[in-house]
Amino acid sequence: MKRINWKDMFTKQVLMVLYDVLIVNCSYFAAQISLLSITGGADDIGMWVKIFAQRALPVTIVFFLLFKAFRIYSSMWEYAGIREMTNVFTATLIGGLASVAIDIAMSSFGFAISDIKNGCFNMYVYVGGTVLCVILIGGMRLIYRLIRRYMRTRKIHKHKKIDRVMIVGAGDMGMIIISELGANNYAKGKPVVAVDDNPAKVGKRLRGVPVKGTCDEIPELAERYKIDTIIICIPSVGTERQTEILRVAVETGCKLKTSPSILEMSDGVNENKIRDVNISDLLARPEVKLDPQVCNYITGQTVLVTGGGGSIGSELCRQISKYNPEKIVVFDIYENNAYMLKNQLDAYNKGKPEVHIRIGSIRDESRLREVFEEFRPTVIFHAAAHKHVPLMEDSPKEAVKNNIFGTYNVAKTAIDFKVKRFVSISTDKAVNPANVMGATKRVTEMVVQYFQRKCGGSTMFAAVRFGNVLGSNGSVIPIFTEQIKEGGPVTVTHPDITRYFMTIPEASQLVAQAGGLAKGGEVFVLDMGEPVKILSLAENLIRLSGYKPYSEIGIEFSGLRPGEKLYEELVLEEESNERRMTANNKIFVTKPLDMDDALFEQKLEQLRVAEEDEIRGLLKEIVPNYVEQNGYAHIH
Repeated sequence: MKRINWKDMFTKQVLMVLYDVLIVNCSYFAAQISLLSITGGADDIGMWVKIFAQRALPVTIVFFLLFKAFRIYSSMWEYAGIREMTNVFTATLIGGLASVAIDIAMSSFGFAISDIKNGCFNMYVYVGGTVLCVILIGGMRLIYRLIRRYMRTRKIHKHKKIDRVMIVGAGDMGMIIISELGANNYAKGKPVVAVDDNPAKVGKRLRGVPVKGTCDEIPELAERYKIDTIIICIPSVGTERQTEILRVAVETGCKLKTSPSILEMSDGVNENKIRDVNISDLLARPEVKLDPQVCNYITGQTVLVTGGGGSIGSELCRQISKYNPEKIVVFDIYENNAYMLKNQLDAYNKGKPEVHIRIGSIRDESRLREVFEEFRPTVIFHAAAHKHVPLMEDSPKEAVKNNIFGTYNVAKTAIDFKVKRFVSISTDKAVNPANVMGATKRVTEMVVQYFQRKCGGSTMFAAVRFGNVLGSNGSVIPIFTEQIKEGGPVTVTHPDITRYFMTIPEASQLVAQAGGLAKGGEVFVLDMGEPVKILSLAENLIRLSGYKPYSEIGIEFSGLRPGEKLYEELVLEEESNERRMTANNKIFVTKPLDMDDALFEQKLEQLRVAEEDEIRGLLKEIVPNYVEQNGYAHIH
């Protein structure tokens, strides 16, 4: 810890007080001398020296007390702003008025000041002296502030280059960010130009920073002003426009940062809340608007989430907790993530709802029954699954055990314990599957519909199908990020491969909504927007990491992996004619397909006892549109 030099601090305070004493008395004397030079009374200077000497003590005491009251001596003038200068002005103005009272009082008690015509100074002296006081007292402190900040900035600049910053958004947030950067001596960048979508702001200045164009001119202005960092300061602009601006900005190759959101602003804004733009921002879509009424089925219920410690499962728990369930039971085989999730939920929700962790596998029906017996859940979100395509190609029997029969166990137990709603998480890879994982997830959807018919309506079953979620465990983003950290190359399987993406919170919110829309046996399909080219994703992620794709970080094509398709689909051909929009325009529902339940049961039993080399054949019998070619995805 740095030792405080109390002696230096005391010396500075004494010098400041002495300076103020000198200025307070000399300012009014200077105003009087100025008046005498105009009116020709220079011969009376000796008398005025005597008069000002007599009034010095009471005036000094009054000003000192006022400056203490307005905390002039306790302010940190190195960081002074409008408030500190306002205090100086107010204290000095009151001091000037008090001077008038002091002079009148002294005159009435027969001091030399009574010799002055009309018993007091000319009003010019009071006004002029007060103005001079404000200028010299406030000005000295501003000069001190400028010198200290210049020295600090110079010291920072000596050790590293200061980034040149472009501010996107010449509004309140832009002004706050410019102020915060300046308050910290531009250690994290100096704003040199701003842009705004409002043409009326172009040509104006924001805290001294010129607004030189609109957001569409970002590339041109970034080059002209040699910009290093672009900070997006438009929290109130719609998600769609923000995404457009980010896509323009990322092409500049500059470092991209963004200001806090409107929600984050409630806690105050500082430069530490300015974060790096991430790939999720570039792929962001309009915010999901939730209908609280649709999720009322969760309120007051005991909710069980299988795979609750995983990426989707944990976010589901966070979203569910907003609807005031009585309990959330997290069932997972991996204890570390589940434990961390419980701590987060308890800290955020203050123990309401209750969060319980139970460790176990969905393959173990007896363990499932123990947990159901203990908590009697009324709503289930089934997120536990093996999801890695290449790994499941190598271990198809494990995929069948976990994805198909794990789901079978949970669904069967749910019926036995009279669960009200059961929502299973599926994937777009279940549509015309080209791999074992996708085929098992398609069978999982069929299991859900099979139990809907079997239970006679006592439990409401549904499945929710969506594509990739950004940042989930083992997804492409963390893999690319790690490759970039290692210096590349980034490996993309094929230059034309595309995937659907959505954020984990968006997917989880829509899953919770779908559970409330279920009537029984549906497969809900989430609107994933437009598919994203993985090559473009890799290029943008490299740029966001501060590198140039192909030159600084290479990109290599490794070829499609076993079971991998060039593109994914969201609905089966036979479902497409029956697909309809629900009350939520982000959720579509498909009509349950007709199935021979007896034949399905027979095939499941065969699959249960099948050997490794029999798995794919049996999956193709159950899912006729499961197609693979020489171990690789069939390319449509």
